[in-house]
Amino acid sequence: MLKAVLASVLLALPVAALAQQPAKPSAPPTGSAEHPRVVMHTTQGDFTLELYPEKAPKSVANFLQYVRDGFYDGTVFHRVVNGYLVQGGLYSRDLTQRRTRAAIPSEADNGLSNLRGTVAVARGADANSGTSQFFVNLVDNRRLDYVSNQSGLTWGFAVFGKIVSGMDVVDKIAGLPTRAQGPFVGDVPNPLVIIDTASVVGEEKAAPAASSSAPAAPAAKPAATEPARPATKKTEKKSATPKAA
Repeated sequence: MLKAVLASVLLALPVAALAQQPAKPSAPPTGSAEHPRVVMHTTQGDFTLELYPEKAPKSVANFLQYVRDGFYDGTVFHRVVNGYLVQGGLYSRDLTQRRTRAAIPSEADNGLSNLRGTVAVARGADANSGTSQFFVNLVDNRRLDYVSNQSGLTWGFAVFGKIVSGMDVVDKIAGLPTRAQGPFVGDVPNPLVIIDTASVVGEEKAAPAASSSAPAAPAAKPAATEPARPATKKTEKKSATPKAA
């Protein structure tokens, strides 16, 4: 539970860190036949992601492996904050965690910004703790961008792709009412939004890996892999990490 709180706090980066932020990072590359695409079929509709292996090779390879393993099939978007982000990629429909592969190093310093429609790696307090979770930015969340390697608070979140079709579906998901459910005190969409299947465009769907649906080790409650909720009032506690959306 403590990890989840820390992860949350990281996303709401302090104003001081924002002040150090460099000039606006470049926009994601324009469409290219060399960029792999992934289609996600959800209970609210379909959307397509274009990935940028030249900018985030480790993040893209990691995401594609989870897709090819069938890991995301049957998982849910467990965190929805309208005007901020939509996050998923770890929990089954009963909101139990799936067993992931080893974490990957952060590529947040790749020059890509967390602009509306971009997809980034969700992580915990440790910048290099991202696994299967990802989030879609609903607005320009530049405060989630890389500032420096000084700490997890300034590392930001690694953008590795962008929604190129079906952003209206993502907005529809963002507009759903939310509630507390399972290990979460809030932000779970009602009804649950399930990823029925995820597949790489142009590739035959592989059989799901046997371990993809296995529950994670009993230690962690909500994983600490999420960007923090943006503070909107002075009385609201600042979260240190985006509850990865």
